[in-house]
Amino acid sequence: MYSIETENLTKKYGDFVAVDHVSFKVEKGEIFGLLGPNGAGKTTTIKMLTGLTPPTEGEAIIAGYSIRKNPIEVKSRIGWISSEVILDDDLTAWENLEIQARLTGVKNWKERATSLLKYFGILEFANRRTGKFSTGMRKKLEVSMALLNSPEVIFMDEPTIGLDVNTRATMWNLIREINRDYQVTILLTTHYMEEADSLCSRIGIINKGKIIALGTPEELKARYGGDIIEIELKNGANVNVGLENAVVSNGKVRIKVNNAETMLMDVIRAIGSDNIKGIKINKSSLDTVFINLTGGTIEEQDFDARKFYAMIRRARR
Repeated sequence: MYSIETENLTKKYGDFVAVDHVSFKVEKGEIFGLLGPNGAGKTTTIKMLTGLTPPTEGEAIIAGYSIRKNPIEVKSRIGWISSEVILDDDLTAWENLEIQARLTGVKNWKERATSLLKYFGILEFANRRTGKFSTGMRKKLEVSMALLNSPEVIFMDEPTIGLDVNTRATMWNLIREINRDYQVTILLTTHYMEEADSLCSRIGIINKGKIIALGTPEELKARYGGDIIEIELKNGANVNVGLENAVVSNGKVRIKVNNAETMLMDVIRAIGSDNIKGIKINKSSLDTVFINLTGGTIEEQDFDARKFYAMIRRARR
């Protein structure tokens, strides 16, 4: 049984295609990861699935309801956790939950809210202003708010971006716990490959609006993995790399090989040691999968936010 089904889901802004005929399915109770660089279409996809923006083409079924025909039913069955802070710091935790209950139409919400605050260990702070909460407590309250309407699906749009390592680990544990204890399906977008590898049973990689790979982390690493030798070139170095699978960009040479240790000396000789500033070996991981599929890391993907949003504004006129 599927909690999420998309079929040729597409979003256009004028001539620009932000999401291009995306199709995938998420099983009930699954944690599904959607990876991609800025501007790849992750957030736009989630906005369509949650009814925040209508699709240009295609369809999606969420918890058994069409986002086109039954958007209100869809919204009543989903939760949302954003990368941006959604709490009102001037209000208490209890008051933030009350506002969430009113917005989502949850009646008799107090018993549910009490249970959630107790579950996350912050019930004793219910009457404290959230502006005085630690980052970890804030995240627990945000998750409580997302669970208040007993959703079947929770969408998490980069929920750990900007968090320190310890708080991120806390959030990972929260995601696992609510998936297990509340039997909720989770669609997670993230920039962190290790996060997707740790949490997700399956992953879709989206780039330039298209799904370019889909499978379990192990399947993706077996299909698209391999070791990556990364050579950082000295400033002004002009090299002509005649090696198979070599990609030169941003002052670096990346070469996919089956075994980095056995190939390293051949690579150094081909580039010339005088041209080399540094050497890094990436063993097979989701990072190497992404590099092999797109030619660069997520951080290096070219995305001009101002140009992108200016183009959307023009298309809407």
